[in-house]
Amino acid sequence: MSCLNVLFLCTHNSARSILAEALLNSMGKSGFKAYSAGSSPRENQQPNPLGLQILQKAGISIEGLRSKSWDEFAILDAPKMDLIITVCDNAAGEVCPIWPGHPATAHWGYPDPSEGDGSDAEKLEAFRKTMHAMKRRLALLISLPTSKLAKGVLQGTARDLAKS
Repeated sequence: MSCLNVLFLCTHNSARSILAEALLNSMGKSGFKAYSAGSSPRENQQPNPLGLQILQKAGISIEGLRSKSWDEFAILDAPKMDLIITVCDNAAGEVCPIWPGHPATAHWGYPDPSEGDGSDAEKLEAFRKTMHAMKRRLALLISLPTSKLAKGVLQGTARDLAKS
C-alpha cells in the first residue's frame, strides 16, 4: 500500500482537526500522512494552546502545526487526498470545495473541547478526553488490512469507523 493522505477538517482548524493531524502523523508510521485545515480559520489564528499542551504531555510533536484554510488543499498542486474526515458538525454541514482526485469522505464528530466557561483545568481534561477518543478511532484505522483501505472501499470503511 502506498501512503494514504488524510485531511481532517473543522471550522477554525484550531483544536480537533489539529489534534487529529498530530495524532495520525505520530501513530500512522509510513502508511499515512495527515493534514488539517478549516473552512474559516480566523486571521492569524494559531492552534489552541491547551490542545498543543495536551499533545506535548502525550509526547506527540507539535512542530509545524498551524491553523490554515482548506483552500490550501483544493488547488491543483496541493497534496492529493485519499480521505477527508470532518471532525466537527459545522464543517460536516458546509459545502466543501471540489477536491482533486475525489477522495473518500467521512464524518467523525467530536464535541469542541475549547467550548464552555470551564476552568483551564476542565478544558485541559476535555482536550485529553477528545485526544483519547480520536486515538482509539485512529488506531482502528491504521490497523485495518490493506483491502479495507483501497480506493473503492475506503469511504465505507471510514464511515463505519465513525460508529466505533
